This record gives sequence, structure tokens and C-alpha cells, in this order.
Amino acid sequence: MASSSTAEAQDTSYVKMDKEADATLIGKHCQLEYCNQLDFLPFFCQSCKKTFCLDHRTETAHKCANAGAWAERRRQAQLVKPSAGEGKRMRDFVSEKPCAAADCKTVVGTSLVPGVHCASCNRDYCLKHRLREEHDCKNKVPIGARPAQFDVSEQTRSAFAKLKAWTTAKKEMAGRALPKAKPTSASARLVAVNNLKKTAKGDAKLPPEKRVYLYVEAEAETTTAKNYKGEFFYSKDWVIGRVLDAAARSLQIENINNQSSDERDKLRVFHVEGGRVLEFNEKVGSALVSGNTIVLLRGVGPPPDLIEL
Repeated sequence: MASSSTAEAQDTSYVKMDKEADATLIGKHCQLEYCNQLDFLPFFCQSCKKTFCLDHRTETAHKCANAGAWAERRRQAQLVKPSAGEGKRMRDFVSEKPCAAADCKTVVGTSLVPGVHCASCNRDYCLKHRLREEHDCKNKVPIGARPAQFDVSEQTRSAFAKLKAWTTAKKEMAGRALPKAKPTSASARLVAVNNLKKTAKGDAKLPPEKRVYLYVEAEAETTTAKNYKGEFFYSKDWVIGRVLDAAARSLQIENINNQSSDERDKLRVFHVEGGRVLEFNEKVGSALVSGNTIVLLRGVGPPPDLIEL
């Protein structure tokens, strides 16, 4: 007979009888009624404890009188074994803390709310406040940063001063974009746009109905070209970021927006008529109209909501 330890180690209800372990084993007759075949490699059923031939070794084949007993014993043995995580609690391995957003009482670092770490301000937030816009990231000093390296107020004042200076200069030069009539005159604007269409450069394959004609300028110190201004047209379906790339190439301005994370190195698009810095993902057709002026500025920081002119 096969040993009990060998029988329990198998994954089937039947096991081969071990001839080496039992020297007296020279074959067994199948114990199924009407079979009685002599089998020199018999099988032992772990449910009904009888011996069968190859054809009748399964519980179904020999219509086992105690079918399922082996499977039940195996299931009970598995239930007795301790699970891999028994005696351990997940909260022992995480750091629970409140969400860093103001007025948020959500506890992060739990099994249900793992929390999201913001690399910019070096704080942990719940899922509701995980985005930078939701927790006012741009106005927070990163934890561990030196004050001298991250002075938000000084950076903001410098950016606003630079934008105001440019806006004042553009206002004084507004007459060059329009005839002598009042700039608010619809007829004067129409004439100016028609003249702009004659001189503006761009992709000739772009359909006329999708073109937006613009005056484009840059700071003289940021370009290597002799002329730091030009007249161009772009597709109204483009985003501002694509316009910036195209204008920088046309005016020969070094554009390292994709290479540097320092805001002082990045170029931004300033809309003179709107008095604001445009977002990179804004559509040209929704932010600009033909005859507008845009200026490429470096180091002015992210777009503010409104510039007080």
C-alpha cells in the first residue's frame, strides 16, 4: 500500500502504488465489480481506500462510494495553514497623515486612500486635491527648499513689472498697426487686417478661412536676427505652444522650453490686446483674432489670471 504521506502529497484522488516501498507488491486485482483485472501498476483511491486498474482509477470511473472525501480533507488541511499576511496589518507599513490641502480633513496613507505625492511642492494630497491646480501648488514653497532659491513674491513682482513695461510700450506703438483713424474703428481695423494679409508669411497650403494674421515681436536681446518683429499667419486650430515654436524659428529665438525646467529659461506668449500671458494649450481661434499682436518673452513665469494695466 502507498504510504499516507505520499498519498496526501498528490494532487489527484488516486495515487500509484509504490512497488519499491512495498517489496511484496507483485500486482493487484482491480476491486471494481465485474473488472477484477490484474494490474502490476495499480492505483489507490484516497477516498474509498480501494485499489483499481488504470481504466477505473478515477472516482467517476469506479463510482466511488465516498466520492469527494479526499478533496474535503485537502481543503480542511489548507484552511489550517496560516495565510501569508496573517498577523500583519497594512497600516503598520504606511504613514498616515492628513491631506496637505487647506481645510481638507481626509486622511491619506491608508489602505483605502493611499495619497498622491506632489513632486513640485513636496507634499502629500488626497485624490481630490492631487492636481496642482486643486492645491494651489504654484503659490506654495516646496518643503525643504531654501527661501533664497524660491521667492514667489519676488518672482511675481519681477514678472508683472516686465509685463507692464512691455504693455505700455505696445500701447504707445499701437498706431503702427492701424491707420490714422481711431483704433477702435471697425473700418480702420478692417483696412489694417487687409494690409496685414498682403505681407504676412506662413504655410501657403493653409486654407484662407483657417488663417489668423498676427504681428509677432520679441525682445531684441533674445534673438540673433537683425529684425526682431514680423508678420505671420497661423492656423486657428493650432495651440499657442505650437505658435510659439513657429514664431521662435521665424525670429531666430533660442527656444529651450522642452529642455529646461527653470521658468527663467522658458519663452511665453504675451497677448498685447488681451493684456495677459497665454496658456500653451489655448487654441489660437479662441484666444486671438487677426490684427492682434503677440510678444515672445523669456522668464515671465506662468500666465497670471489678469494683468493690471
